[in-house]
Amino acid sequence: MLRLIALLCILSVSLEAARPNIIFLMCDDLGYGDVHCLNPAHGKIATPGVDRLAAQGMTFTDAHSGSSVCTPTRYGVMTGRYSWRTKLQSGVVTGFAPSLIAKDRPTVASFLKSAGYHTAIIGKWHLNFEYLDPQSGKAYKAKDFDTPPVGAKIPDGPITRGFDFYHGFHHARDMEAVIENDTVIEHDEVVHMLPRLRRKAVEFIDSRKGKKEPFFLYLPLGSPHTPIVPAPEWKGKSGLGDYGDFVMQTDDVAVAVAEALERNGMAANTLVIVTSDNGCSKAAGIDKLAKQGHQVSANLRGSKADIWDGGHRIPFIVRWPEQIAAGSKSDQLICLVDFFATAAEIIGQSVPAGSCEDSVSFLPAMKGLPIVSTRHGVIHHSISGHFAYSQGPWKLALAKGSGGWSSPNERQMPAASPKGQLYDMQNDIGETTNLFETKPEIVSQLLDLLKADIERGRCTAGPDSTNDFADIVLWKSENGKKKRQK
Repeated sequence: MLRLIALLCILSVSLEAARPNIIFLMCDDLGYGDVHCLNPAHGKIATPGVDRLAAQGMTFTDAHSGSSVCTPTRYGVMTGRYSWRTKLQSGVVTGFAPSLIAKDRPTVASFLKSAGYHTAIIGKWHLNFEYLDPQSGKAYKAKDFDTPPVGAKIPDGPITRGFDFYHGFHHARDMEAVIENDTVIEHDEVVHMLPRLRRKAVEFIDSRKGKKEPFFLYLPLGSPHTPIVPAPEWKGKSGLGDYGDFVMQTDDVAVAVAEALERNGMAANTLVIVTSDNGCSKAAGIDKLAKQGHQVSANLRGSKADIWDGGHRIPFIVRWPEQIAAGSKSDQLICLVDFFATAAEIIGQSVPAGSCEDSVSFLPAMKGLPIVSTRHGVIHHSISGHFAYSQGPWKLALAKGSGGWSSPNERQMPAASPKGQLYDMQNDIGETTNLFETKPEIVSQLLDLLKADIERGRCTAGPDSTNDFADIVLWKSENGKKKRQK
């Protein structure tokens, strides 16, 4: 009996030791075509850090964010659930308001923390929290402040949603307010934020050397989102202007993370994921970059905010030397909401009840195997709340135009245009030939699947769940037209 107990203890220790550290590095508004190895013909910005990780690991070529804008995607990463199931039906949040993540909802951070991980977020939160007067405890109002005051306390930030440590900011407009854990600790110039996050990430990795417990580092950068402010030493590096320089400086964070892991002997058993929250923003100067030979979305149509793939198909690079073949690729369809279920399968635990309604593990794909899924397809969402649904080669968009910022948008489309779009993405990745009216049977099949996924409150197998927001509008353009006619 004693020998059996000893053996079980050894196996338990071995399992714990085998659990990988996890780093989830998410850039902000980095287009699919901004990563050179994904766009060698028309990518003119050097990204050696991410390119090297891709050469050492796996590149997913059909990965999607949960939305074509910031907040909804971040909600999905944290919860394994699409954000349109909440009250946020379009757009993004702006801070100075209660957290979008309900206090009792499990997050990937709280889940990993309960499994023995040390959890940290260094970077952008953008899921709302309040700022309280440290003396009175009353909530500050956004209208009263250009930026949150130093000393403000945060009652519902990341450290109340599963993180042991937080250093960063809320979103771009409040980037001057530097937050640590639950307090605004200082004001700093926005140009210093990216170097700060790079430095803090390296310091965090260095601090974990020799620790027995594995760590989860969520590293959501605020770049190359606006304000586009490359540090002086990066200006002129790309030859394409400030945006190209800022992308290069952003890529350098991946370089620094990889070097820190190698220096501390952690590289072999650390899963590193590098991705983006959506496509490139028009603020980058997309047309000017194109004239210089750089296509931010590669061969995809559209960009940030759009329902077309340029809005939500994203770079997704994974490196895990002990598990993933170097230089490998996967064309399997995945979404950032899948991170939670993947983390659970990696550590060999079931997802907690009341979580991951839309999340499917892509761990098999990292091992070169087919993903086993009870989900029929992936749902996409634009800034204005327009839906799309991808299954196999097909993509159905419930919008006449971009559903976002690119032209033609909904108001620019002729009245006689088809009410939706259907594309064969296998043969028409640029979404140029709309088959909505010539393939009605495919439209009907995909629309039924989308409706069912919405109505059930989940896309995966399991008991029906409830959306937080009851009146989810399927056809946004039709609904908007009716409203304008009143």
